[in-house]
Amino acid sequence: MKRIFCLPICFLFLVNANAQLGSGDIADGLKQALTIGAKKSADRLSAVDGFFKDAAVKILWPPEAQKVEKTLRNIGMGQMVDNAILSMNRAAEDASKSAGQIFIDAIKSMSIGDAVGILRGSDTAATVYLKKTTTPQLTVSFKPVIDASLKKTDATKYWKDVFDTYNKLPTTFKKVNPDLTAYATQKAIDGIFFYVAVEEKNIRKNPAAQATDLLKKVFGGN
Repeated sequence: MKRIFCLPICFLFLVNANAQLGSGDIADGLKQALTIGAKKSADRLSAVDGFFKDAAVKILWPPEAQKVEKTLRNIGMGQMVDNAILSMNRAAEDASKSAGQIFIDAIKSMSIGDAVGILRGSDTAATVYLKKTTTPQLTVSFKPVIDASLKKTDATKYWKDVFDTYNKLPTTFKKVNPDLTAYATQKAIDGIFFYVAVEEKNIRKNPAAQATDLLKKVFGGN
């Protein structure tokens, strides 16, 4: 699996390698590491095709709408379906631009106790911490951006066209009308945390070279 961004959370090695460091250095190093990773993750996922061309996070139709997709493709309306999928992913990429600052704000408020807890936690302890502390803000931030982006990229129109077409078919007895904005918002957030967890596990097993003096001091064992 390709690396999507660098989240240098190699603090599993911190206690033994840098026992002489104070808790303040530990917390500062952890915050700096998380900040670097958060910015790179947001930059990657907010780029064009950050979601759309990544099979692990690409937003597809919700399960309850898959019958709609299959039906429309079978009657030659595959392009309409494809347009709706592309637009959902473009909206997620657009909304992800705000993720970096939200993560950074949460990281700044991290206490020394939080840092120690992450150090001693599981291989996704940092991911769990960020998910717990940022999901409400991410949802509030993402939802209006995604709603606007869905309209800007014509996803709302495509979605309406898709379901209007499906609902008018003589074989349709149960009309479908899922909340596109809520669905795309949740999938965008899921995508971000998916890669936070993947990279955290990877970095814990394979510490990367640190880019700043503080990170070298805290994580490098110098």
